[in-house]
Amino acid sequence: MNAHTRWLMGLALGIVALLATGCDRGPKSVRGFVLPEGSAQRGEQVFVGMKCTACHRVDGLPSLPAPTVAADRVVVIGGEVARVKSYGQLLTAIIHPSLELSSKMPRELAQKSSVSPMPSVNDQLTVMQLIDLVTFLQPQYRKLEPLYEPYYTMTGM
Repeated sequence: MNAHTRWLMGLALGIVALLATGCDRGPKSVRGFVLPEGSAQRGEQVFVGMKCTACHRVDGLPSLPAPTVAADRVVVIGGEVARVKSYGQLLTAIIHPSLELSSKMPRELAQKSSVSPMPSVNDQLTVMQLIDLVTFLQPQYRKLEPLYEPYYTMTGM
């Protein structure tokens, strides 16, 4: 990475930091909230133990138990995405699954109801289990690299 690229990255991070400090949402803001380190290995155990595999398949992990719901109802977690899921987004999806239905949920199921078929696990998981679960799930997402087409083609060379 050359000096110009590092300077631009530093400038971009500085701008993001300035913008983020001005985004206080009042008493329910998560500003300043930091999760302790979790264990992906324990998170995988939670994922399997809570029977998440009944409806979810984790992209790239064929060793997990196969979903037991109909194939058209399986929600795939992870894989290549335009925007990688943050810890906050994953925690929210787990503790409040009906807030925003997954775009990976089968369309006909999502259109029938605004309530997620995912059962509440809020009274069954400890905070540490939630952190471990998110630590396991978050790295399963990979940023999709855009394909670039050249703006022009060199002719006559």
